[in-house]
This record gives sequence, C-alpha cells and structure tokens, in this order.
Amino acid sequence: MKLKITLSLFTIGLFVIGCATNPFTGKQTLALVPNSQILPMAFQQYNEFISEHKVVKNTTDAKMVNDVGHKIAAAAEKYLKAHGYSDYLKDYRWEYNLVESPEVNAWCMPGGKIVIYSGILPVTKNEAGLAAVMGHEVAHALANHGQQRMSAGQLQQLGAVAGNIALADNPENQQIFNSAYGLGSSVGVMLPFSRSHESEADKIGLILMAIAGYDPIVAADLWGRMQAQEQGTPPEFLSTHPSSSTRIKNIRSWAPAAKEEARKFGVTSFRK
Repeated sequence: MKLKITLSLFTIGLFVIGCATNPFTGKQTLALVPNSQILPMAFQQYNEFISEHKVVKNTTDAKMVNDVGHKIAAAAEKYLKAHGYSDYLKDYRWEYNLVESPEVNAWCMPGGKIVIYSGILPVTKNEAGLAAVMGHEVAHALANHGQQRMSAGQLQQLGAVAGNIALADNPENQQIFNSAYGLGSSVGVMLPFSRSHESEADKIGLILMAIAGYDPIVAADLWGRMQAQEQGTPPEFLSTHPSSSTRIKNIRSWAPAAKEEARKFGVTSFRK
C-alpha cells in the first residue's frame, strides 16, 4: 500500500512540475524530459544521420530547400517574437539539408535540424509545396511534440508498472491487465495523441508558410497528391496520422485564418 501511495504521489508530482506552454495554442503540455537533455541528443543523432547519408549540395533543389528553410525559420521567429516568446528559439541551431533518397519523407528534429528526402520533391512539385512540408515539420519541433511523445511514453510505462504492482497478488488478472492495457493505451491514448500532434502541426505549419509568403491552400493540394500515392493505409483510428481526406478538409478550413495571421505581419500576397 505504501508503494502504491508513493507511485500516486510521484505521478501527481510529474504533472505538476512536468509541464510547458505551447506558444501557438497557449495550452499546457507534457514536458517530463527537459530540452536541455533532448537537444544535445537530437543534434548528435542528426550529425550521425548526415554523416551516413548522401547530402545533395550545390544544386537547384538543394538551394530551394535552403531558401525555403530560411524563410520558414524567419517566419517562426517573427511569430514567436510578436507573441512574447523572443527567447524561445535561443537554443535552436537551424540547418536544412536535402538528402538523396527515394523515400517520400521529411523531418525536423528538436532544435531546428531539417532533412528533406529527394523522393518527396516530385510530390511537393514546387517551392510552395515544399514550404507546406517544411512548415509542418518545423511545427512539430516548435510545439515540442517529440518532448511530449517521450513524456507520454514515460507515463504509459508508469501506468503499466502501477497496474502490475496493484495486481501482484493475482497473476491471472495481472496478465489480463497487461493485454488490455497495451492495446487500450495504444489505440485509445497514444495513437489519438499522435494524430492530434499531426493536426496541430498542420495548423501551425499553415501559419508559418503564410507568414513566409506562401499560400496555405497549397498544403491541401499537396495532401491531395499524397493521397493519390496511398496504398493499403490502415483505418484512421489505427494510424499515427489523420487520414489524408481529414487533413485536406481541415487545411481548407484553416487556410483563411492562416492568411489573416500573416497579414498582421505585412504579408499581402501569397505565392503558389
């Protein structure tokens, strides 16, 4: 019983001290793992990745990736400064690299380290399409989604430990709990958590690309092309991402507000 009480108090303590504010939504988010630990790990992993893959240099595509990356980063800095978060990016080390790979993929690590796979360029088609991708990926980093996923994973593990301790005297129920908890926490908690991050990154990404001077409606066109390439995707409730049709619908509804936000920064025309 004493151990159970200790675990409960520890969990409450984690929620009290392990929170951060999302500068785009104003909401409190999980932050059990501090950025002081995350960023050095992210930079190291990024450097290792770059050293093991072919980075495309001095080409038109490489220049486009670099140019769009700078514009998205500048948009993020403008937005955060205007909303009272001038020091939010002080530990960021922006870097934008095009990597030769057939994968239709891109990512941004915490701290602003961005990789675009060459395989995604035929889908993005142009600079605006690339801005939609980079805005989305940068949004993940700015909203600390990696930090939140790590924190949620820790809580998931803690819940499993607490359940097993509580049922230690009943191995049969303990086994039932482990099976149900694994499926329930994944389908009912972790996957929706991941999908909410993707939707949030979509919404923030539209704001960033609009402030950078790109028409956010291009993101809907991009996901239309992505949808055309989908094969055998799982139903949305079993996926880490919203369905493409859901994303397209959301993006079309959010795009006007993103343009309005951009106009506050003097952006009056949007490149397609």
